[in-house]
Amino acid sequence: RVHGGATVVSAVPNVCFPVEDVQAIPKPQIKLEIPQESKCISSLAPLLSHSCTNSVSVGIGVPSRVRYFHTDVTKVPDFSHYRRDSVLDPEKSSSDSKAERKVFSYATIFGLSVAVTYSAKNIAQTFAKTWSPNAKVMAEASIEVDLSAIPEGKNVVFKWRNKPLFIRHRTEEQIAIERAVPIKELRDPEADEKRVQQDKWLIIVGICTHLGCVPIANAGDFGGYYCPCHGSHYDGSGRIRKGPAPLNLEVPEYTFLEDNLVKVG
Repeated sequence: RVHGGATVVSAVPNVCFPVEDVQAIPKPQIKLEIPQESKCISSLAPLLSHSCTNSVSVGIGVPSRVRYFHTDVTKVPDFSHYRRDSVLDPEKSSSDSKAERKVFSYATIFGLSVAVTYSAKNIAQTFAKTWSPNAKVMAEASIEVDLSAIPEGKNVVFKWRNKPLFIRHRTEEQIAIERAVPIKELRDPEADEKRVQQDKWLIIVGICTHLGCVPIANAGDFGGYYCPCHGSHYDGSGRIRKGPAPLNLEVPEYTFLEDNLVKVG
């Protein structure tokens, strides 16, 4: 409505009618003041920096607005016991003690990391030791043999790593026989020179390469070693010459400490 005989447009479209004199009707304003005691909770009062007074505004053409706080919270838990002393004072900024708190956190993490790493190392070492050979096996890992006690032409058996170890003192005739064997005729081609460090001493593991039996020395068709289990024949250099065995007798690692002293393993 407009003051001074203006035209009023109704809610119905395309309908207008004059009005001689219409007084403007002021918009009423209603403000409802709610006492602080009825809405503010005493336990929340220290946490609020503004007034707890709530208001309601209502009028023609004015949207209704209601401002109030939650009233269903009756008690706020106190977490002061879980907070650090440096941040308990509400008058102080937490950034003032930031560096001190970081040092404590980093020191705690570092200490825990060291403890976990040390524990993991001990667990790994304990587990690894279960796979390691015992003291008896380590003692037998290498042996030293005095070769001066072995007469020429004889074969002596020693125990090494729970395996039979053959050491043969060969004669010049035996050496010449083995050197004269054509390599092409051998099932597992290997020259005699490559199987010995000193011509007169043959050092091999006495286990048949067929099924793991122990051959007999100075026996067989070639005067070397013979396995009676399945009939494998080896010559004086430990090379397979006849029978089901596929490979020559194994030559272990050994070192001559002196002319008549050898270390095997």
